[in-house]
Amino acid sequence: MKITQVEAIPFAIPYRKPLRFASGEVHVAEHVLVRVTTDDGVVGVAEAPPRPFTYGETQASIVAVIDSIFAPEVVGLDVVEREQIHARLSRTVGNPTARSALDMAIWDALGQSLGYSVTDLLGGYTDRMRVSHMLGFDEPAAMVAEAERMHDTYGITTFKVKVGRHPFTLDTAVVRALREGLGDAVELYVDGNRGWSASESARAMKEMADLGLTFAEELCPADDVLGRRWLVAQLDVPFIADESVVTPAELTREILGGSATAASIKTARTGFTTSRRVHHLAEGLGIELVMGNQIDGQLGSLCSVAFGSAFELTSRRAGELSNFLDMTDDLLAEPLEIHAGELVARSGPGLGALIDPDKLAHFRQD
Repeated sequence: MKITQVEAIPFAIPYRKPLRFASGEVHVAEHVLVRVTTDDGVVGVAEAPPRPFTYGETQASIVAVIDSIFAPEVVGLDVVEREQIHARLSRTVGNPTARSALDMAIWDALGQSLGYSVTDLLGGYTDRMRVSHMLGFDEPAAMVAEAERMHDTYGITTFKVKVGRHPFTLDTAVVRALREGLGDAVELYVDGNRGWSASESARAMKEMADLGLTFAEELCPADDVLGRRWLVAQLDVPFIADESVVTPAELTREILGGSATAASIKTARTGFTTSRRVHHLAEGLGIELVMGNQIDGQLGSLCSVAFGSAFELTSRRAGELSNFLDMTDDLLAEPLEIHAGELVARSGPGLGALIDPDKLAHFRQD
């Protein structure tokens, strides 16, 4: 089961509408398909979504670092040598989604070689997760209409609302409109992507205190150390650290420093190996976890549900698993389907992801 080849294939698929949030906006999924081939003919796959405004990576940088640095480090190793692979990839700083996609493709190859699903290899707690849908910036009526469509069509009852624009004239009005339009049967939580200050966040959360929010996520920057601690100390809902906790060490710092009380795991930035470390650390610290979304395509969402359903802690809450619905197409030969508000992890060996060769040929950029 030795790795013989690593490929990084850039592709681009437009979104039906742009997803807008405080730290940027996305019109096209300019991602990278990572393929790992072993000497017994197994091919593992995963998806790297660059987010230059969050982690500094681009499509070109992901291809470059995988081709020139990561591939030479892992070719020749056995897919069971996961700690050796992790150690070699960790020598290079940054590049989180490039490293994570390679890690997950290797896990996919391992599962296929052994005849087990990745979910079962990781923990096998369940085979599905409830779905949370992420609502990007728009006018209140349009965001309510999108949420109603997701609820009526897919049975989704949890919504993450992007805020971080104008806290007292638009953001709080959007959340209020959603609560009034959807009623109390749905869960709502807000994500500021660091767009508000600590004082704006405190005032906005007080104005929304009657709306029954489940979480607040990254309302203000973690670099505003004292302001964020001051904010978190007065909130009566868990405060999720997201882009501020890319590594287990950062999670430890934010939780023990009082700057967060929960965390988001995104397999797109921590793969399966580091995500497992983050999960176990969160268990030890006694904090809640949610499975986040890196505006993943279907392959990335399949990775998220494979990990999230593997553990009891990550499967408690709805995971952000639906934003692939905003893409005009995808690479999977068998598309993902959300039913009754749930997404099911595939039970076949590995991730159960088969890439459609015609679609890949159409959308690849090289």
